[in-house]
Amino acid sequence: MDEQKKWDDLARNELKGQAPHTLNKNTLENITIKPLYTAQDLERAPHLGNIPGTSPYTRGIKATMYAGRPWTIRQYAGFSTAEESNAFYKQALAGGQKGISVAFDLATHRGYDSDHPRAEADVGKAGVAIDSVEDMKRLFDGIALDQISVSMTMNGAVIPILANFIVAAQEQGHDKSVLSGTIQNDILKEFMVRNTYIYPPEPSMKIVSDIIEYTAQNMPKFNSISISGYHMQEAGANLVQELAFTLADGREYVRAALKAGMDVDQFAGRLSFFFAIGMDFFMEAAKLRAARFLWARVMDEFQPKLEKSKMLRTHCQTSGVSLQEQDPYNNIIRTAYEAMSAALGGTQSLHTNALDEAIALPSEFSARIARNTQLILQEETGITNVVDPLAGSYYVESLTADLIEKAWELMEEIEESGGMTRAVASGKPKKLIEETAAKRQAMIDRGEDVRVGVNKYQNDQDEPLDILEIDNALVREKQIERLEEVKAKRDNQKLARLLFDLEEAARTGEGNLLDIAVQAARERASVGEISDALERVYGRHEASMETVSGVYGAEFSDDPSYLAVQQKIKDFAASKGHRPRLLVLKMGQDGHDRGAKVIASAFGDIGFDVEIGPLFRTPDEAAELALLQKVDVIGISSQAAGHKVLIPQFLDALKRQSDENILTICGGVIPQKDYDFLYEAGIDAIFGPGTNIIEAAKQILEQLENK
Repeated sequence: MDEQKKWDDLARNELKGQAPHTLNKNTLENITIKPLYTAQDLERAPHLGNIPGTSPYTRGIKATMYAGRPWTIRQYAGFSTAEESNAFYKQALAGGQKGISVAFDLATHRGYDSDHPRAEADVGKAGVAIDSVEDMKRLFDGIALDQISVSMTMNGAVIPILANFIVAAQEQGHDKSVLSGTIQNDILKEFMVRNTYIYPPEPSMKIVSDIIEYTAQNMPKFNSISISGYHMQEAGANLVQELAFTLADGREYVRAALKAGMDVDQFAGRLSFFFAIGMDFFMEAAKLRAARFLWARVMDEFQPKLEKSKMLRTHCQTSGVSLQEQDPYNNIIRTAYEAMSAALGGTQSLHTNALDEAIALPSEFSARIARNTQLILQEETGITNVVDPLAGSYYVESLTADLIEKAWELMEEIEESGGMTRAVASGKPKKLIEETAAKRQAMIDRGEDVRVGVNKYQNDQDEPLDILEIDNALVREKQIERLEEVKAKRDNQKLARLLFDLEEAARTGEGNLLDIAVQAARERASVGEISDALERVYGRHEASMETVSGVYGAEFSDDPSYLAVQQKIKDFAASKGHRPRLLVLKMGQDGHDRGAKVIASAFGDIGFDVEIGPLFRTPDEAAELALLQKVDVIGISSQAAGHKVLIPQFLDALKRQSDENILTICGGVIPQKDYDFLYEAGIDAIFGPGTNIIEAAKQILEQLENK
């Protein structure tokens, strides 16, 4: 009798005659998780039989992995001014961090200088404000860029930011050939999920290939692109979608570089990846193993001569979505498990999120805990003593095989449809991710997906945290003053010629955009001026905002609370002559639209008449749209700490334009200490992270009845 059959008999007896398959769990990836795995499950695994350091690198890209050198501790940070971020970096490096990962503010991401009207609420808020080379020099003052590896999460304004970094390093006394680090430069992902794009997809791909070309020729230690699945998972993607879309993006970038005339071995070894690590502990570790196998398979298509061209090297970051506002010290535990999963999966570098990042930028206290989480993993647990410690696990190897099979199947579908650029343009990947996000939210609201302290084991006592708050007005004032100083001292005629050359290169397709931008940055062109030169040719991309329907509601077809809310909507319609109308808005330069999309989709399924506004509106534009739509409820989604500027401005604009009494609510990442400020400004209700959507809908309907 084989092991599986023997266990089936024992389990059936324990279950009093029930079939053992009743213990199976089905995941969002459509993978069935069995309660027992045996040697039989490995018979279909295509990845077995290789040692670490050999193709297809399932067990790791180095033969010794962490036994030779542990992963790099690379905490993602940046806020306020360059000086404040610089002090934070120095403290982190002194505390054991091995590399720097820069977070830029959203104004910078979107190619706006700090003095631009559209940047008002975002300067210095969700990252550091960078307007010129002088800011970049302050950011790295006293940090030797020939010795410290620097990662920069930048996609939209990638040309001016990388140009400023190169010039800052040169003026620090270093040749660009010695610089090490990574620029994200992954624009296809932005069109799917994060939305910090500037230009349309086609010219954006020209920018990507120019950066790959420039760094391959001039910066041999620098990674020209970090192909990111992280933001896909944060937007709601399941692990199969994250794998497939990320690797399909990578395949597209390789093709773009080859089309530009480069040899595959000239650049492939400097491509890197970036994955999220959530709470599905074993599947996340298996995902990294599957990613390495699949990337080696993809690169075989391009027939590289060098083995390193087939290696998938990756940075990982623990999940932001798994962090909760409620019972926040639980976030330390979540992050520790996620970090261990990343290490067991074989990441090359890692960022661990801080416990307070569900509500604000990390404080010095929380950032130290996050960094020490990695130091303890490296120094105290012993997991760095063994290469690929999960190898041979029936369960993990089976999961690895499942992920390989399902991700490859989705990648082949993308290929058949014409490749990832065409798929992104069609909106299909974005729609699939949003459907998964809506389903996941329904599972949380139903209590099927447990969040300790949120939908189960709630703590009745609030535990207020000391959180970091940025004085946005003060930062912006200082940035504008410095920008004016830079412009007053430069040779504007020489700069005008270089900006004209940049514009012409964009128009004709001749010349390398980054090369010209480096020259312009050296003459103190601002981030906004370089971005504007390209925008005059390429235009600024505007995405359409669409929502999925039927996914959230399908999970609640027999739920009494859901049905009761639907009846209230029918009663409202009978009384008012129309269903309650909701407009979901985002303002400022925050493109993180998962929350807005999930709310719009769920409320639409419940029975509201829902519209979702375009991204990146000013308060005046948002108010004008709200009045045009003639809605009963306005829902403002805020994820990037601009709420204390944008929401009062919006409410003032609404009052100036109309005397209508419209119910106005907000939600997202808003610290509870700011609630009274927003209520005093005129907000009617606030729904923080972890809010049950059915309960929120019920409360909104009750408030509408009392209006």
